[in-house]
Amino acid sequence: MPQTFRYALIGLAVFLAQWLVFGRLSVFGATPDAVLLFVAWLGLREGRRYGLVAGFALGLLMDAATEMWGIHMFAKSLVGFLVGLFPASERETLLIQPQQAFAGGLVIALMHNGIVVLFGALTARAASLSLVTGDWIGAAVYTALVSLLAALFLSR
Repeated sequence: MPQTFRYALIGLAVFLAQWLVFGRLSVFGATPDAVLLFVAWLGLREGRRYGLVAGFALGLLMDAATEMWGIHMFAKSLVGFLVGLFPASERETLLIQPQQAFAGGLVIALMHNGIVVLFGALTARAASLSLVTGDWIGAAVYTALVSLLAALFLSR
């Protein structure tokens, strides 16, 4: 099975997991973003082209699921591209340590969620403290915790 096809199937599985499972694991209005973590991992592992295409495709699926057309697509494409600018030195043996996963997941999620909240607030013409505390910072910390758990699980 070609590597690109395998990544597409994994990306689709992550999207389905996000839509069916992670999207319902809300804590104080914050939900983790497993799709974002996959796009960042793929960009880090394969480079900016894979990260950009995965961010575009999975962001389009997220836009269709949430009816926020273009916002997730733009934010995830940007994250995939930017993370892909910092390629791993040995891509085949890429193993992310738990503390790196938490810090990286937090930074990436803060950037991504900031873009999503900003554009979402501008399109809805809404301003609320819950957008900052729940959707931006809360969801970023929650996503970073999920990346920490994934790194702990995959390091075994």
